Amino acid sequence: MSTKSQCDEILAFLRTGQSLSPLEALEKFGCFRLGGRIYDLKKQGHKIETVMVEKNGKHFASYRLEKQDGT
Repeated sequence: MSTKSQCDEILAFLRTGQSLSPLEALEKFGCFRLGGRIYDLKKQGHKIETVMVEKNGKHFASYRLEKQDGT
């Protein structure tokens, strides 16, 4: 079992440049409350952008790290 927290795992994933949806967070990290973990990461000062997605008539948020100048 990993000793990394869900926030650590989610942040490491977002740092790869990929976006993350709640279903992906559940599958990859066992995270039922991605919005809560994103809130925690934002409180720590991480710049995370929320993008609303529509797929198969459903709406949900997807998250990614904001692009920094020069990257």
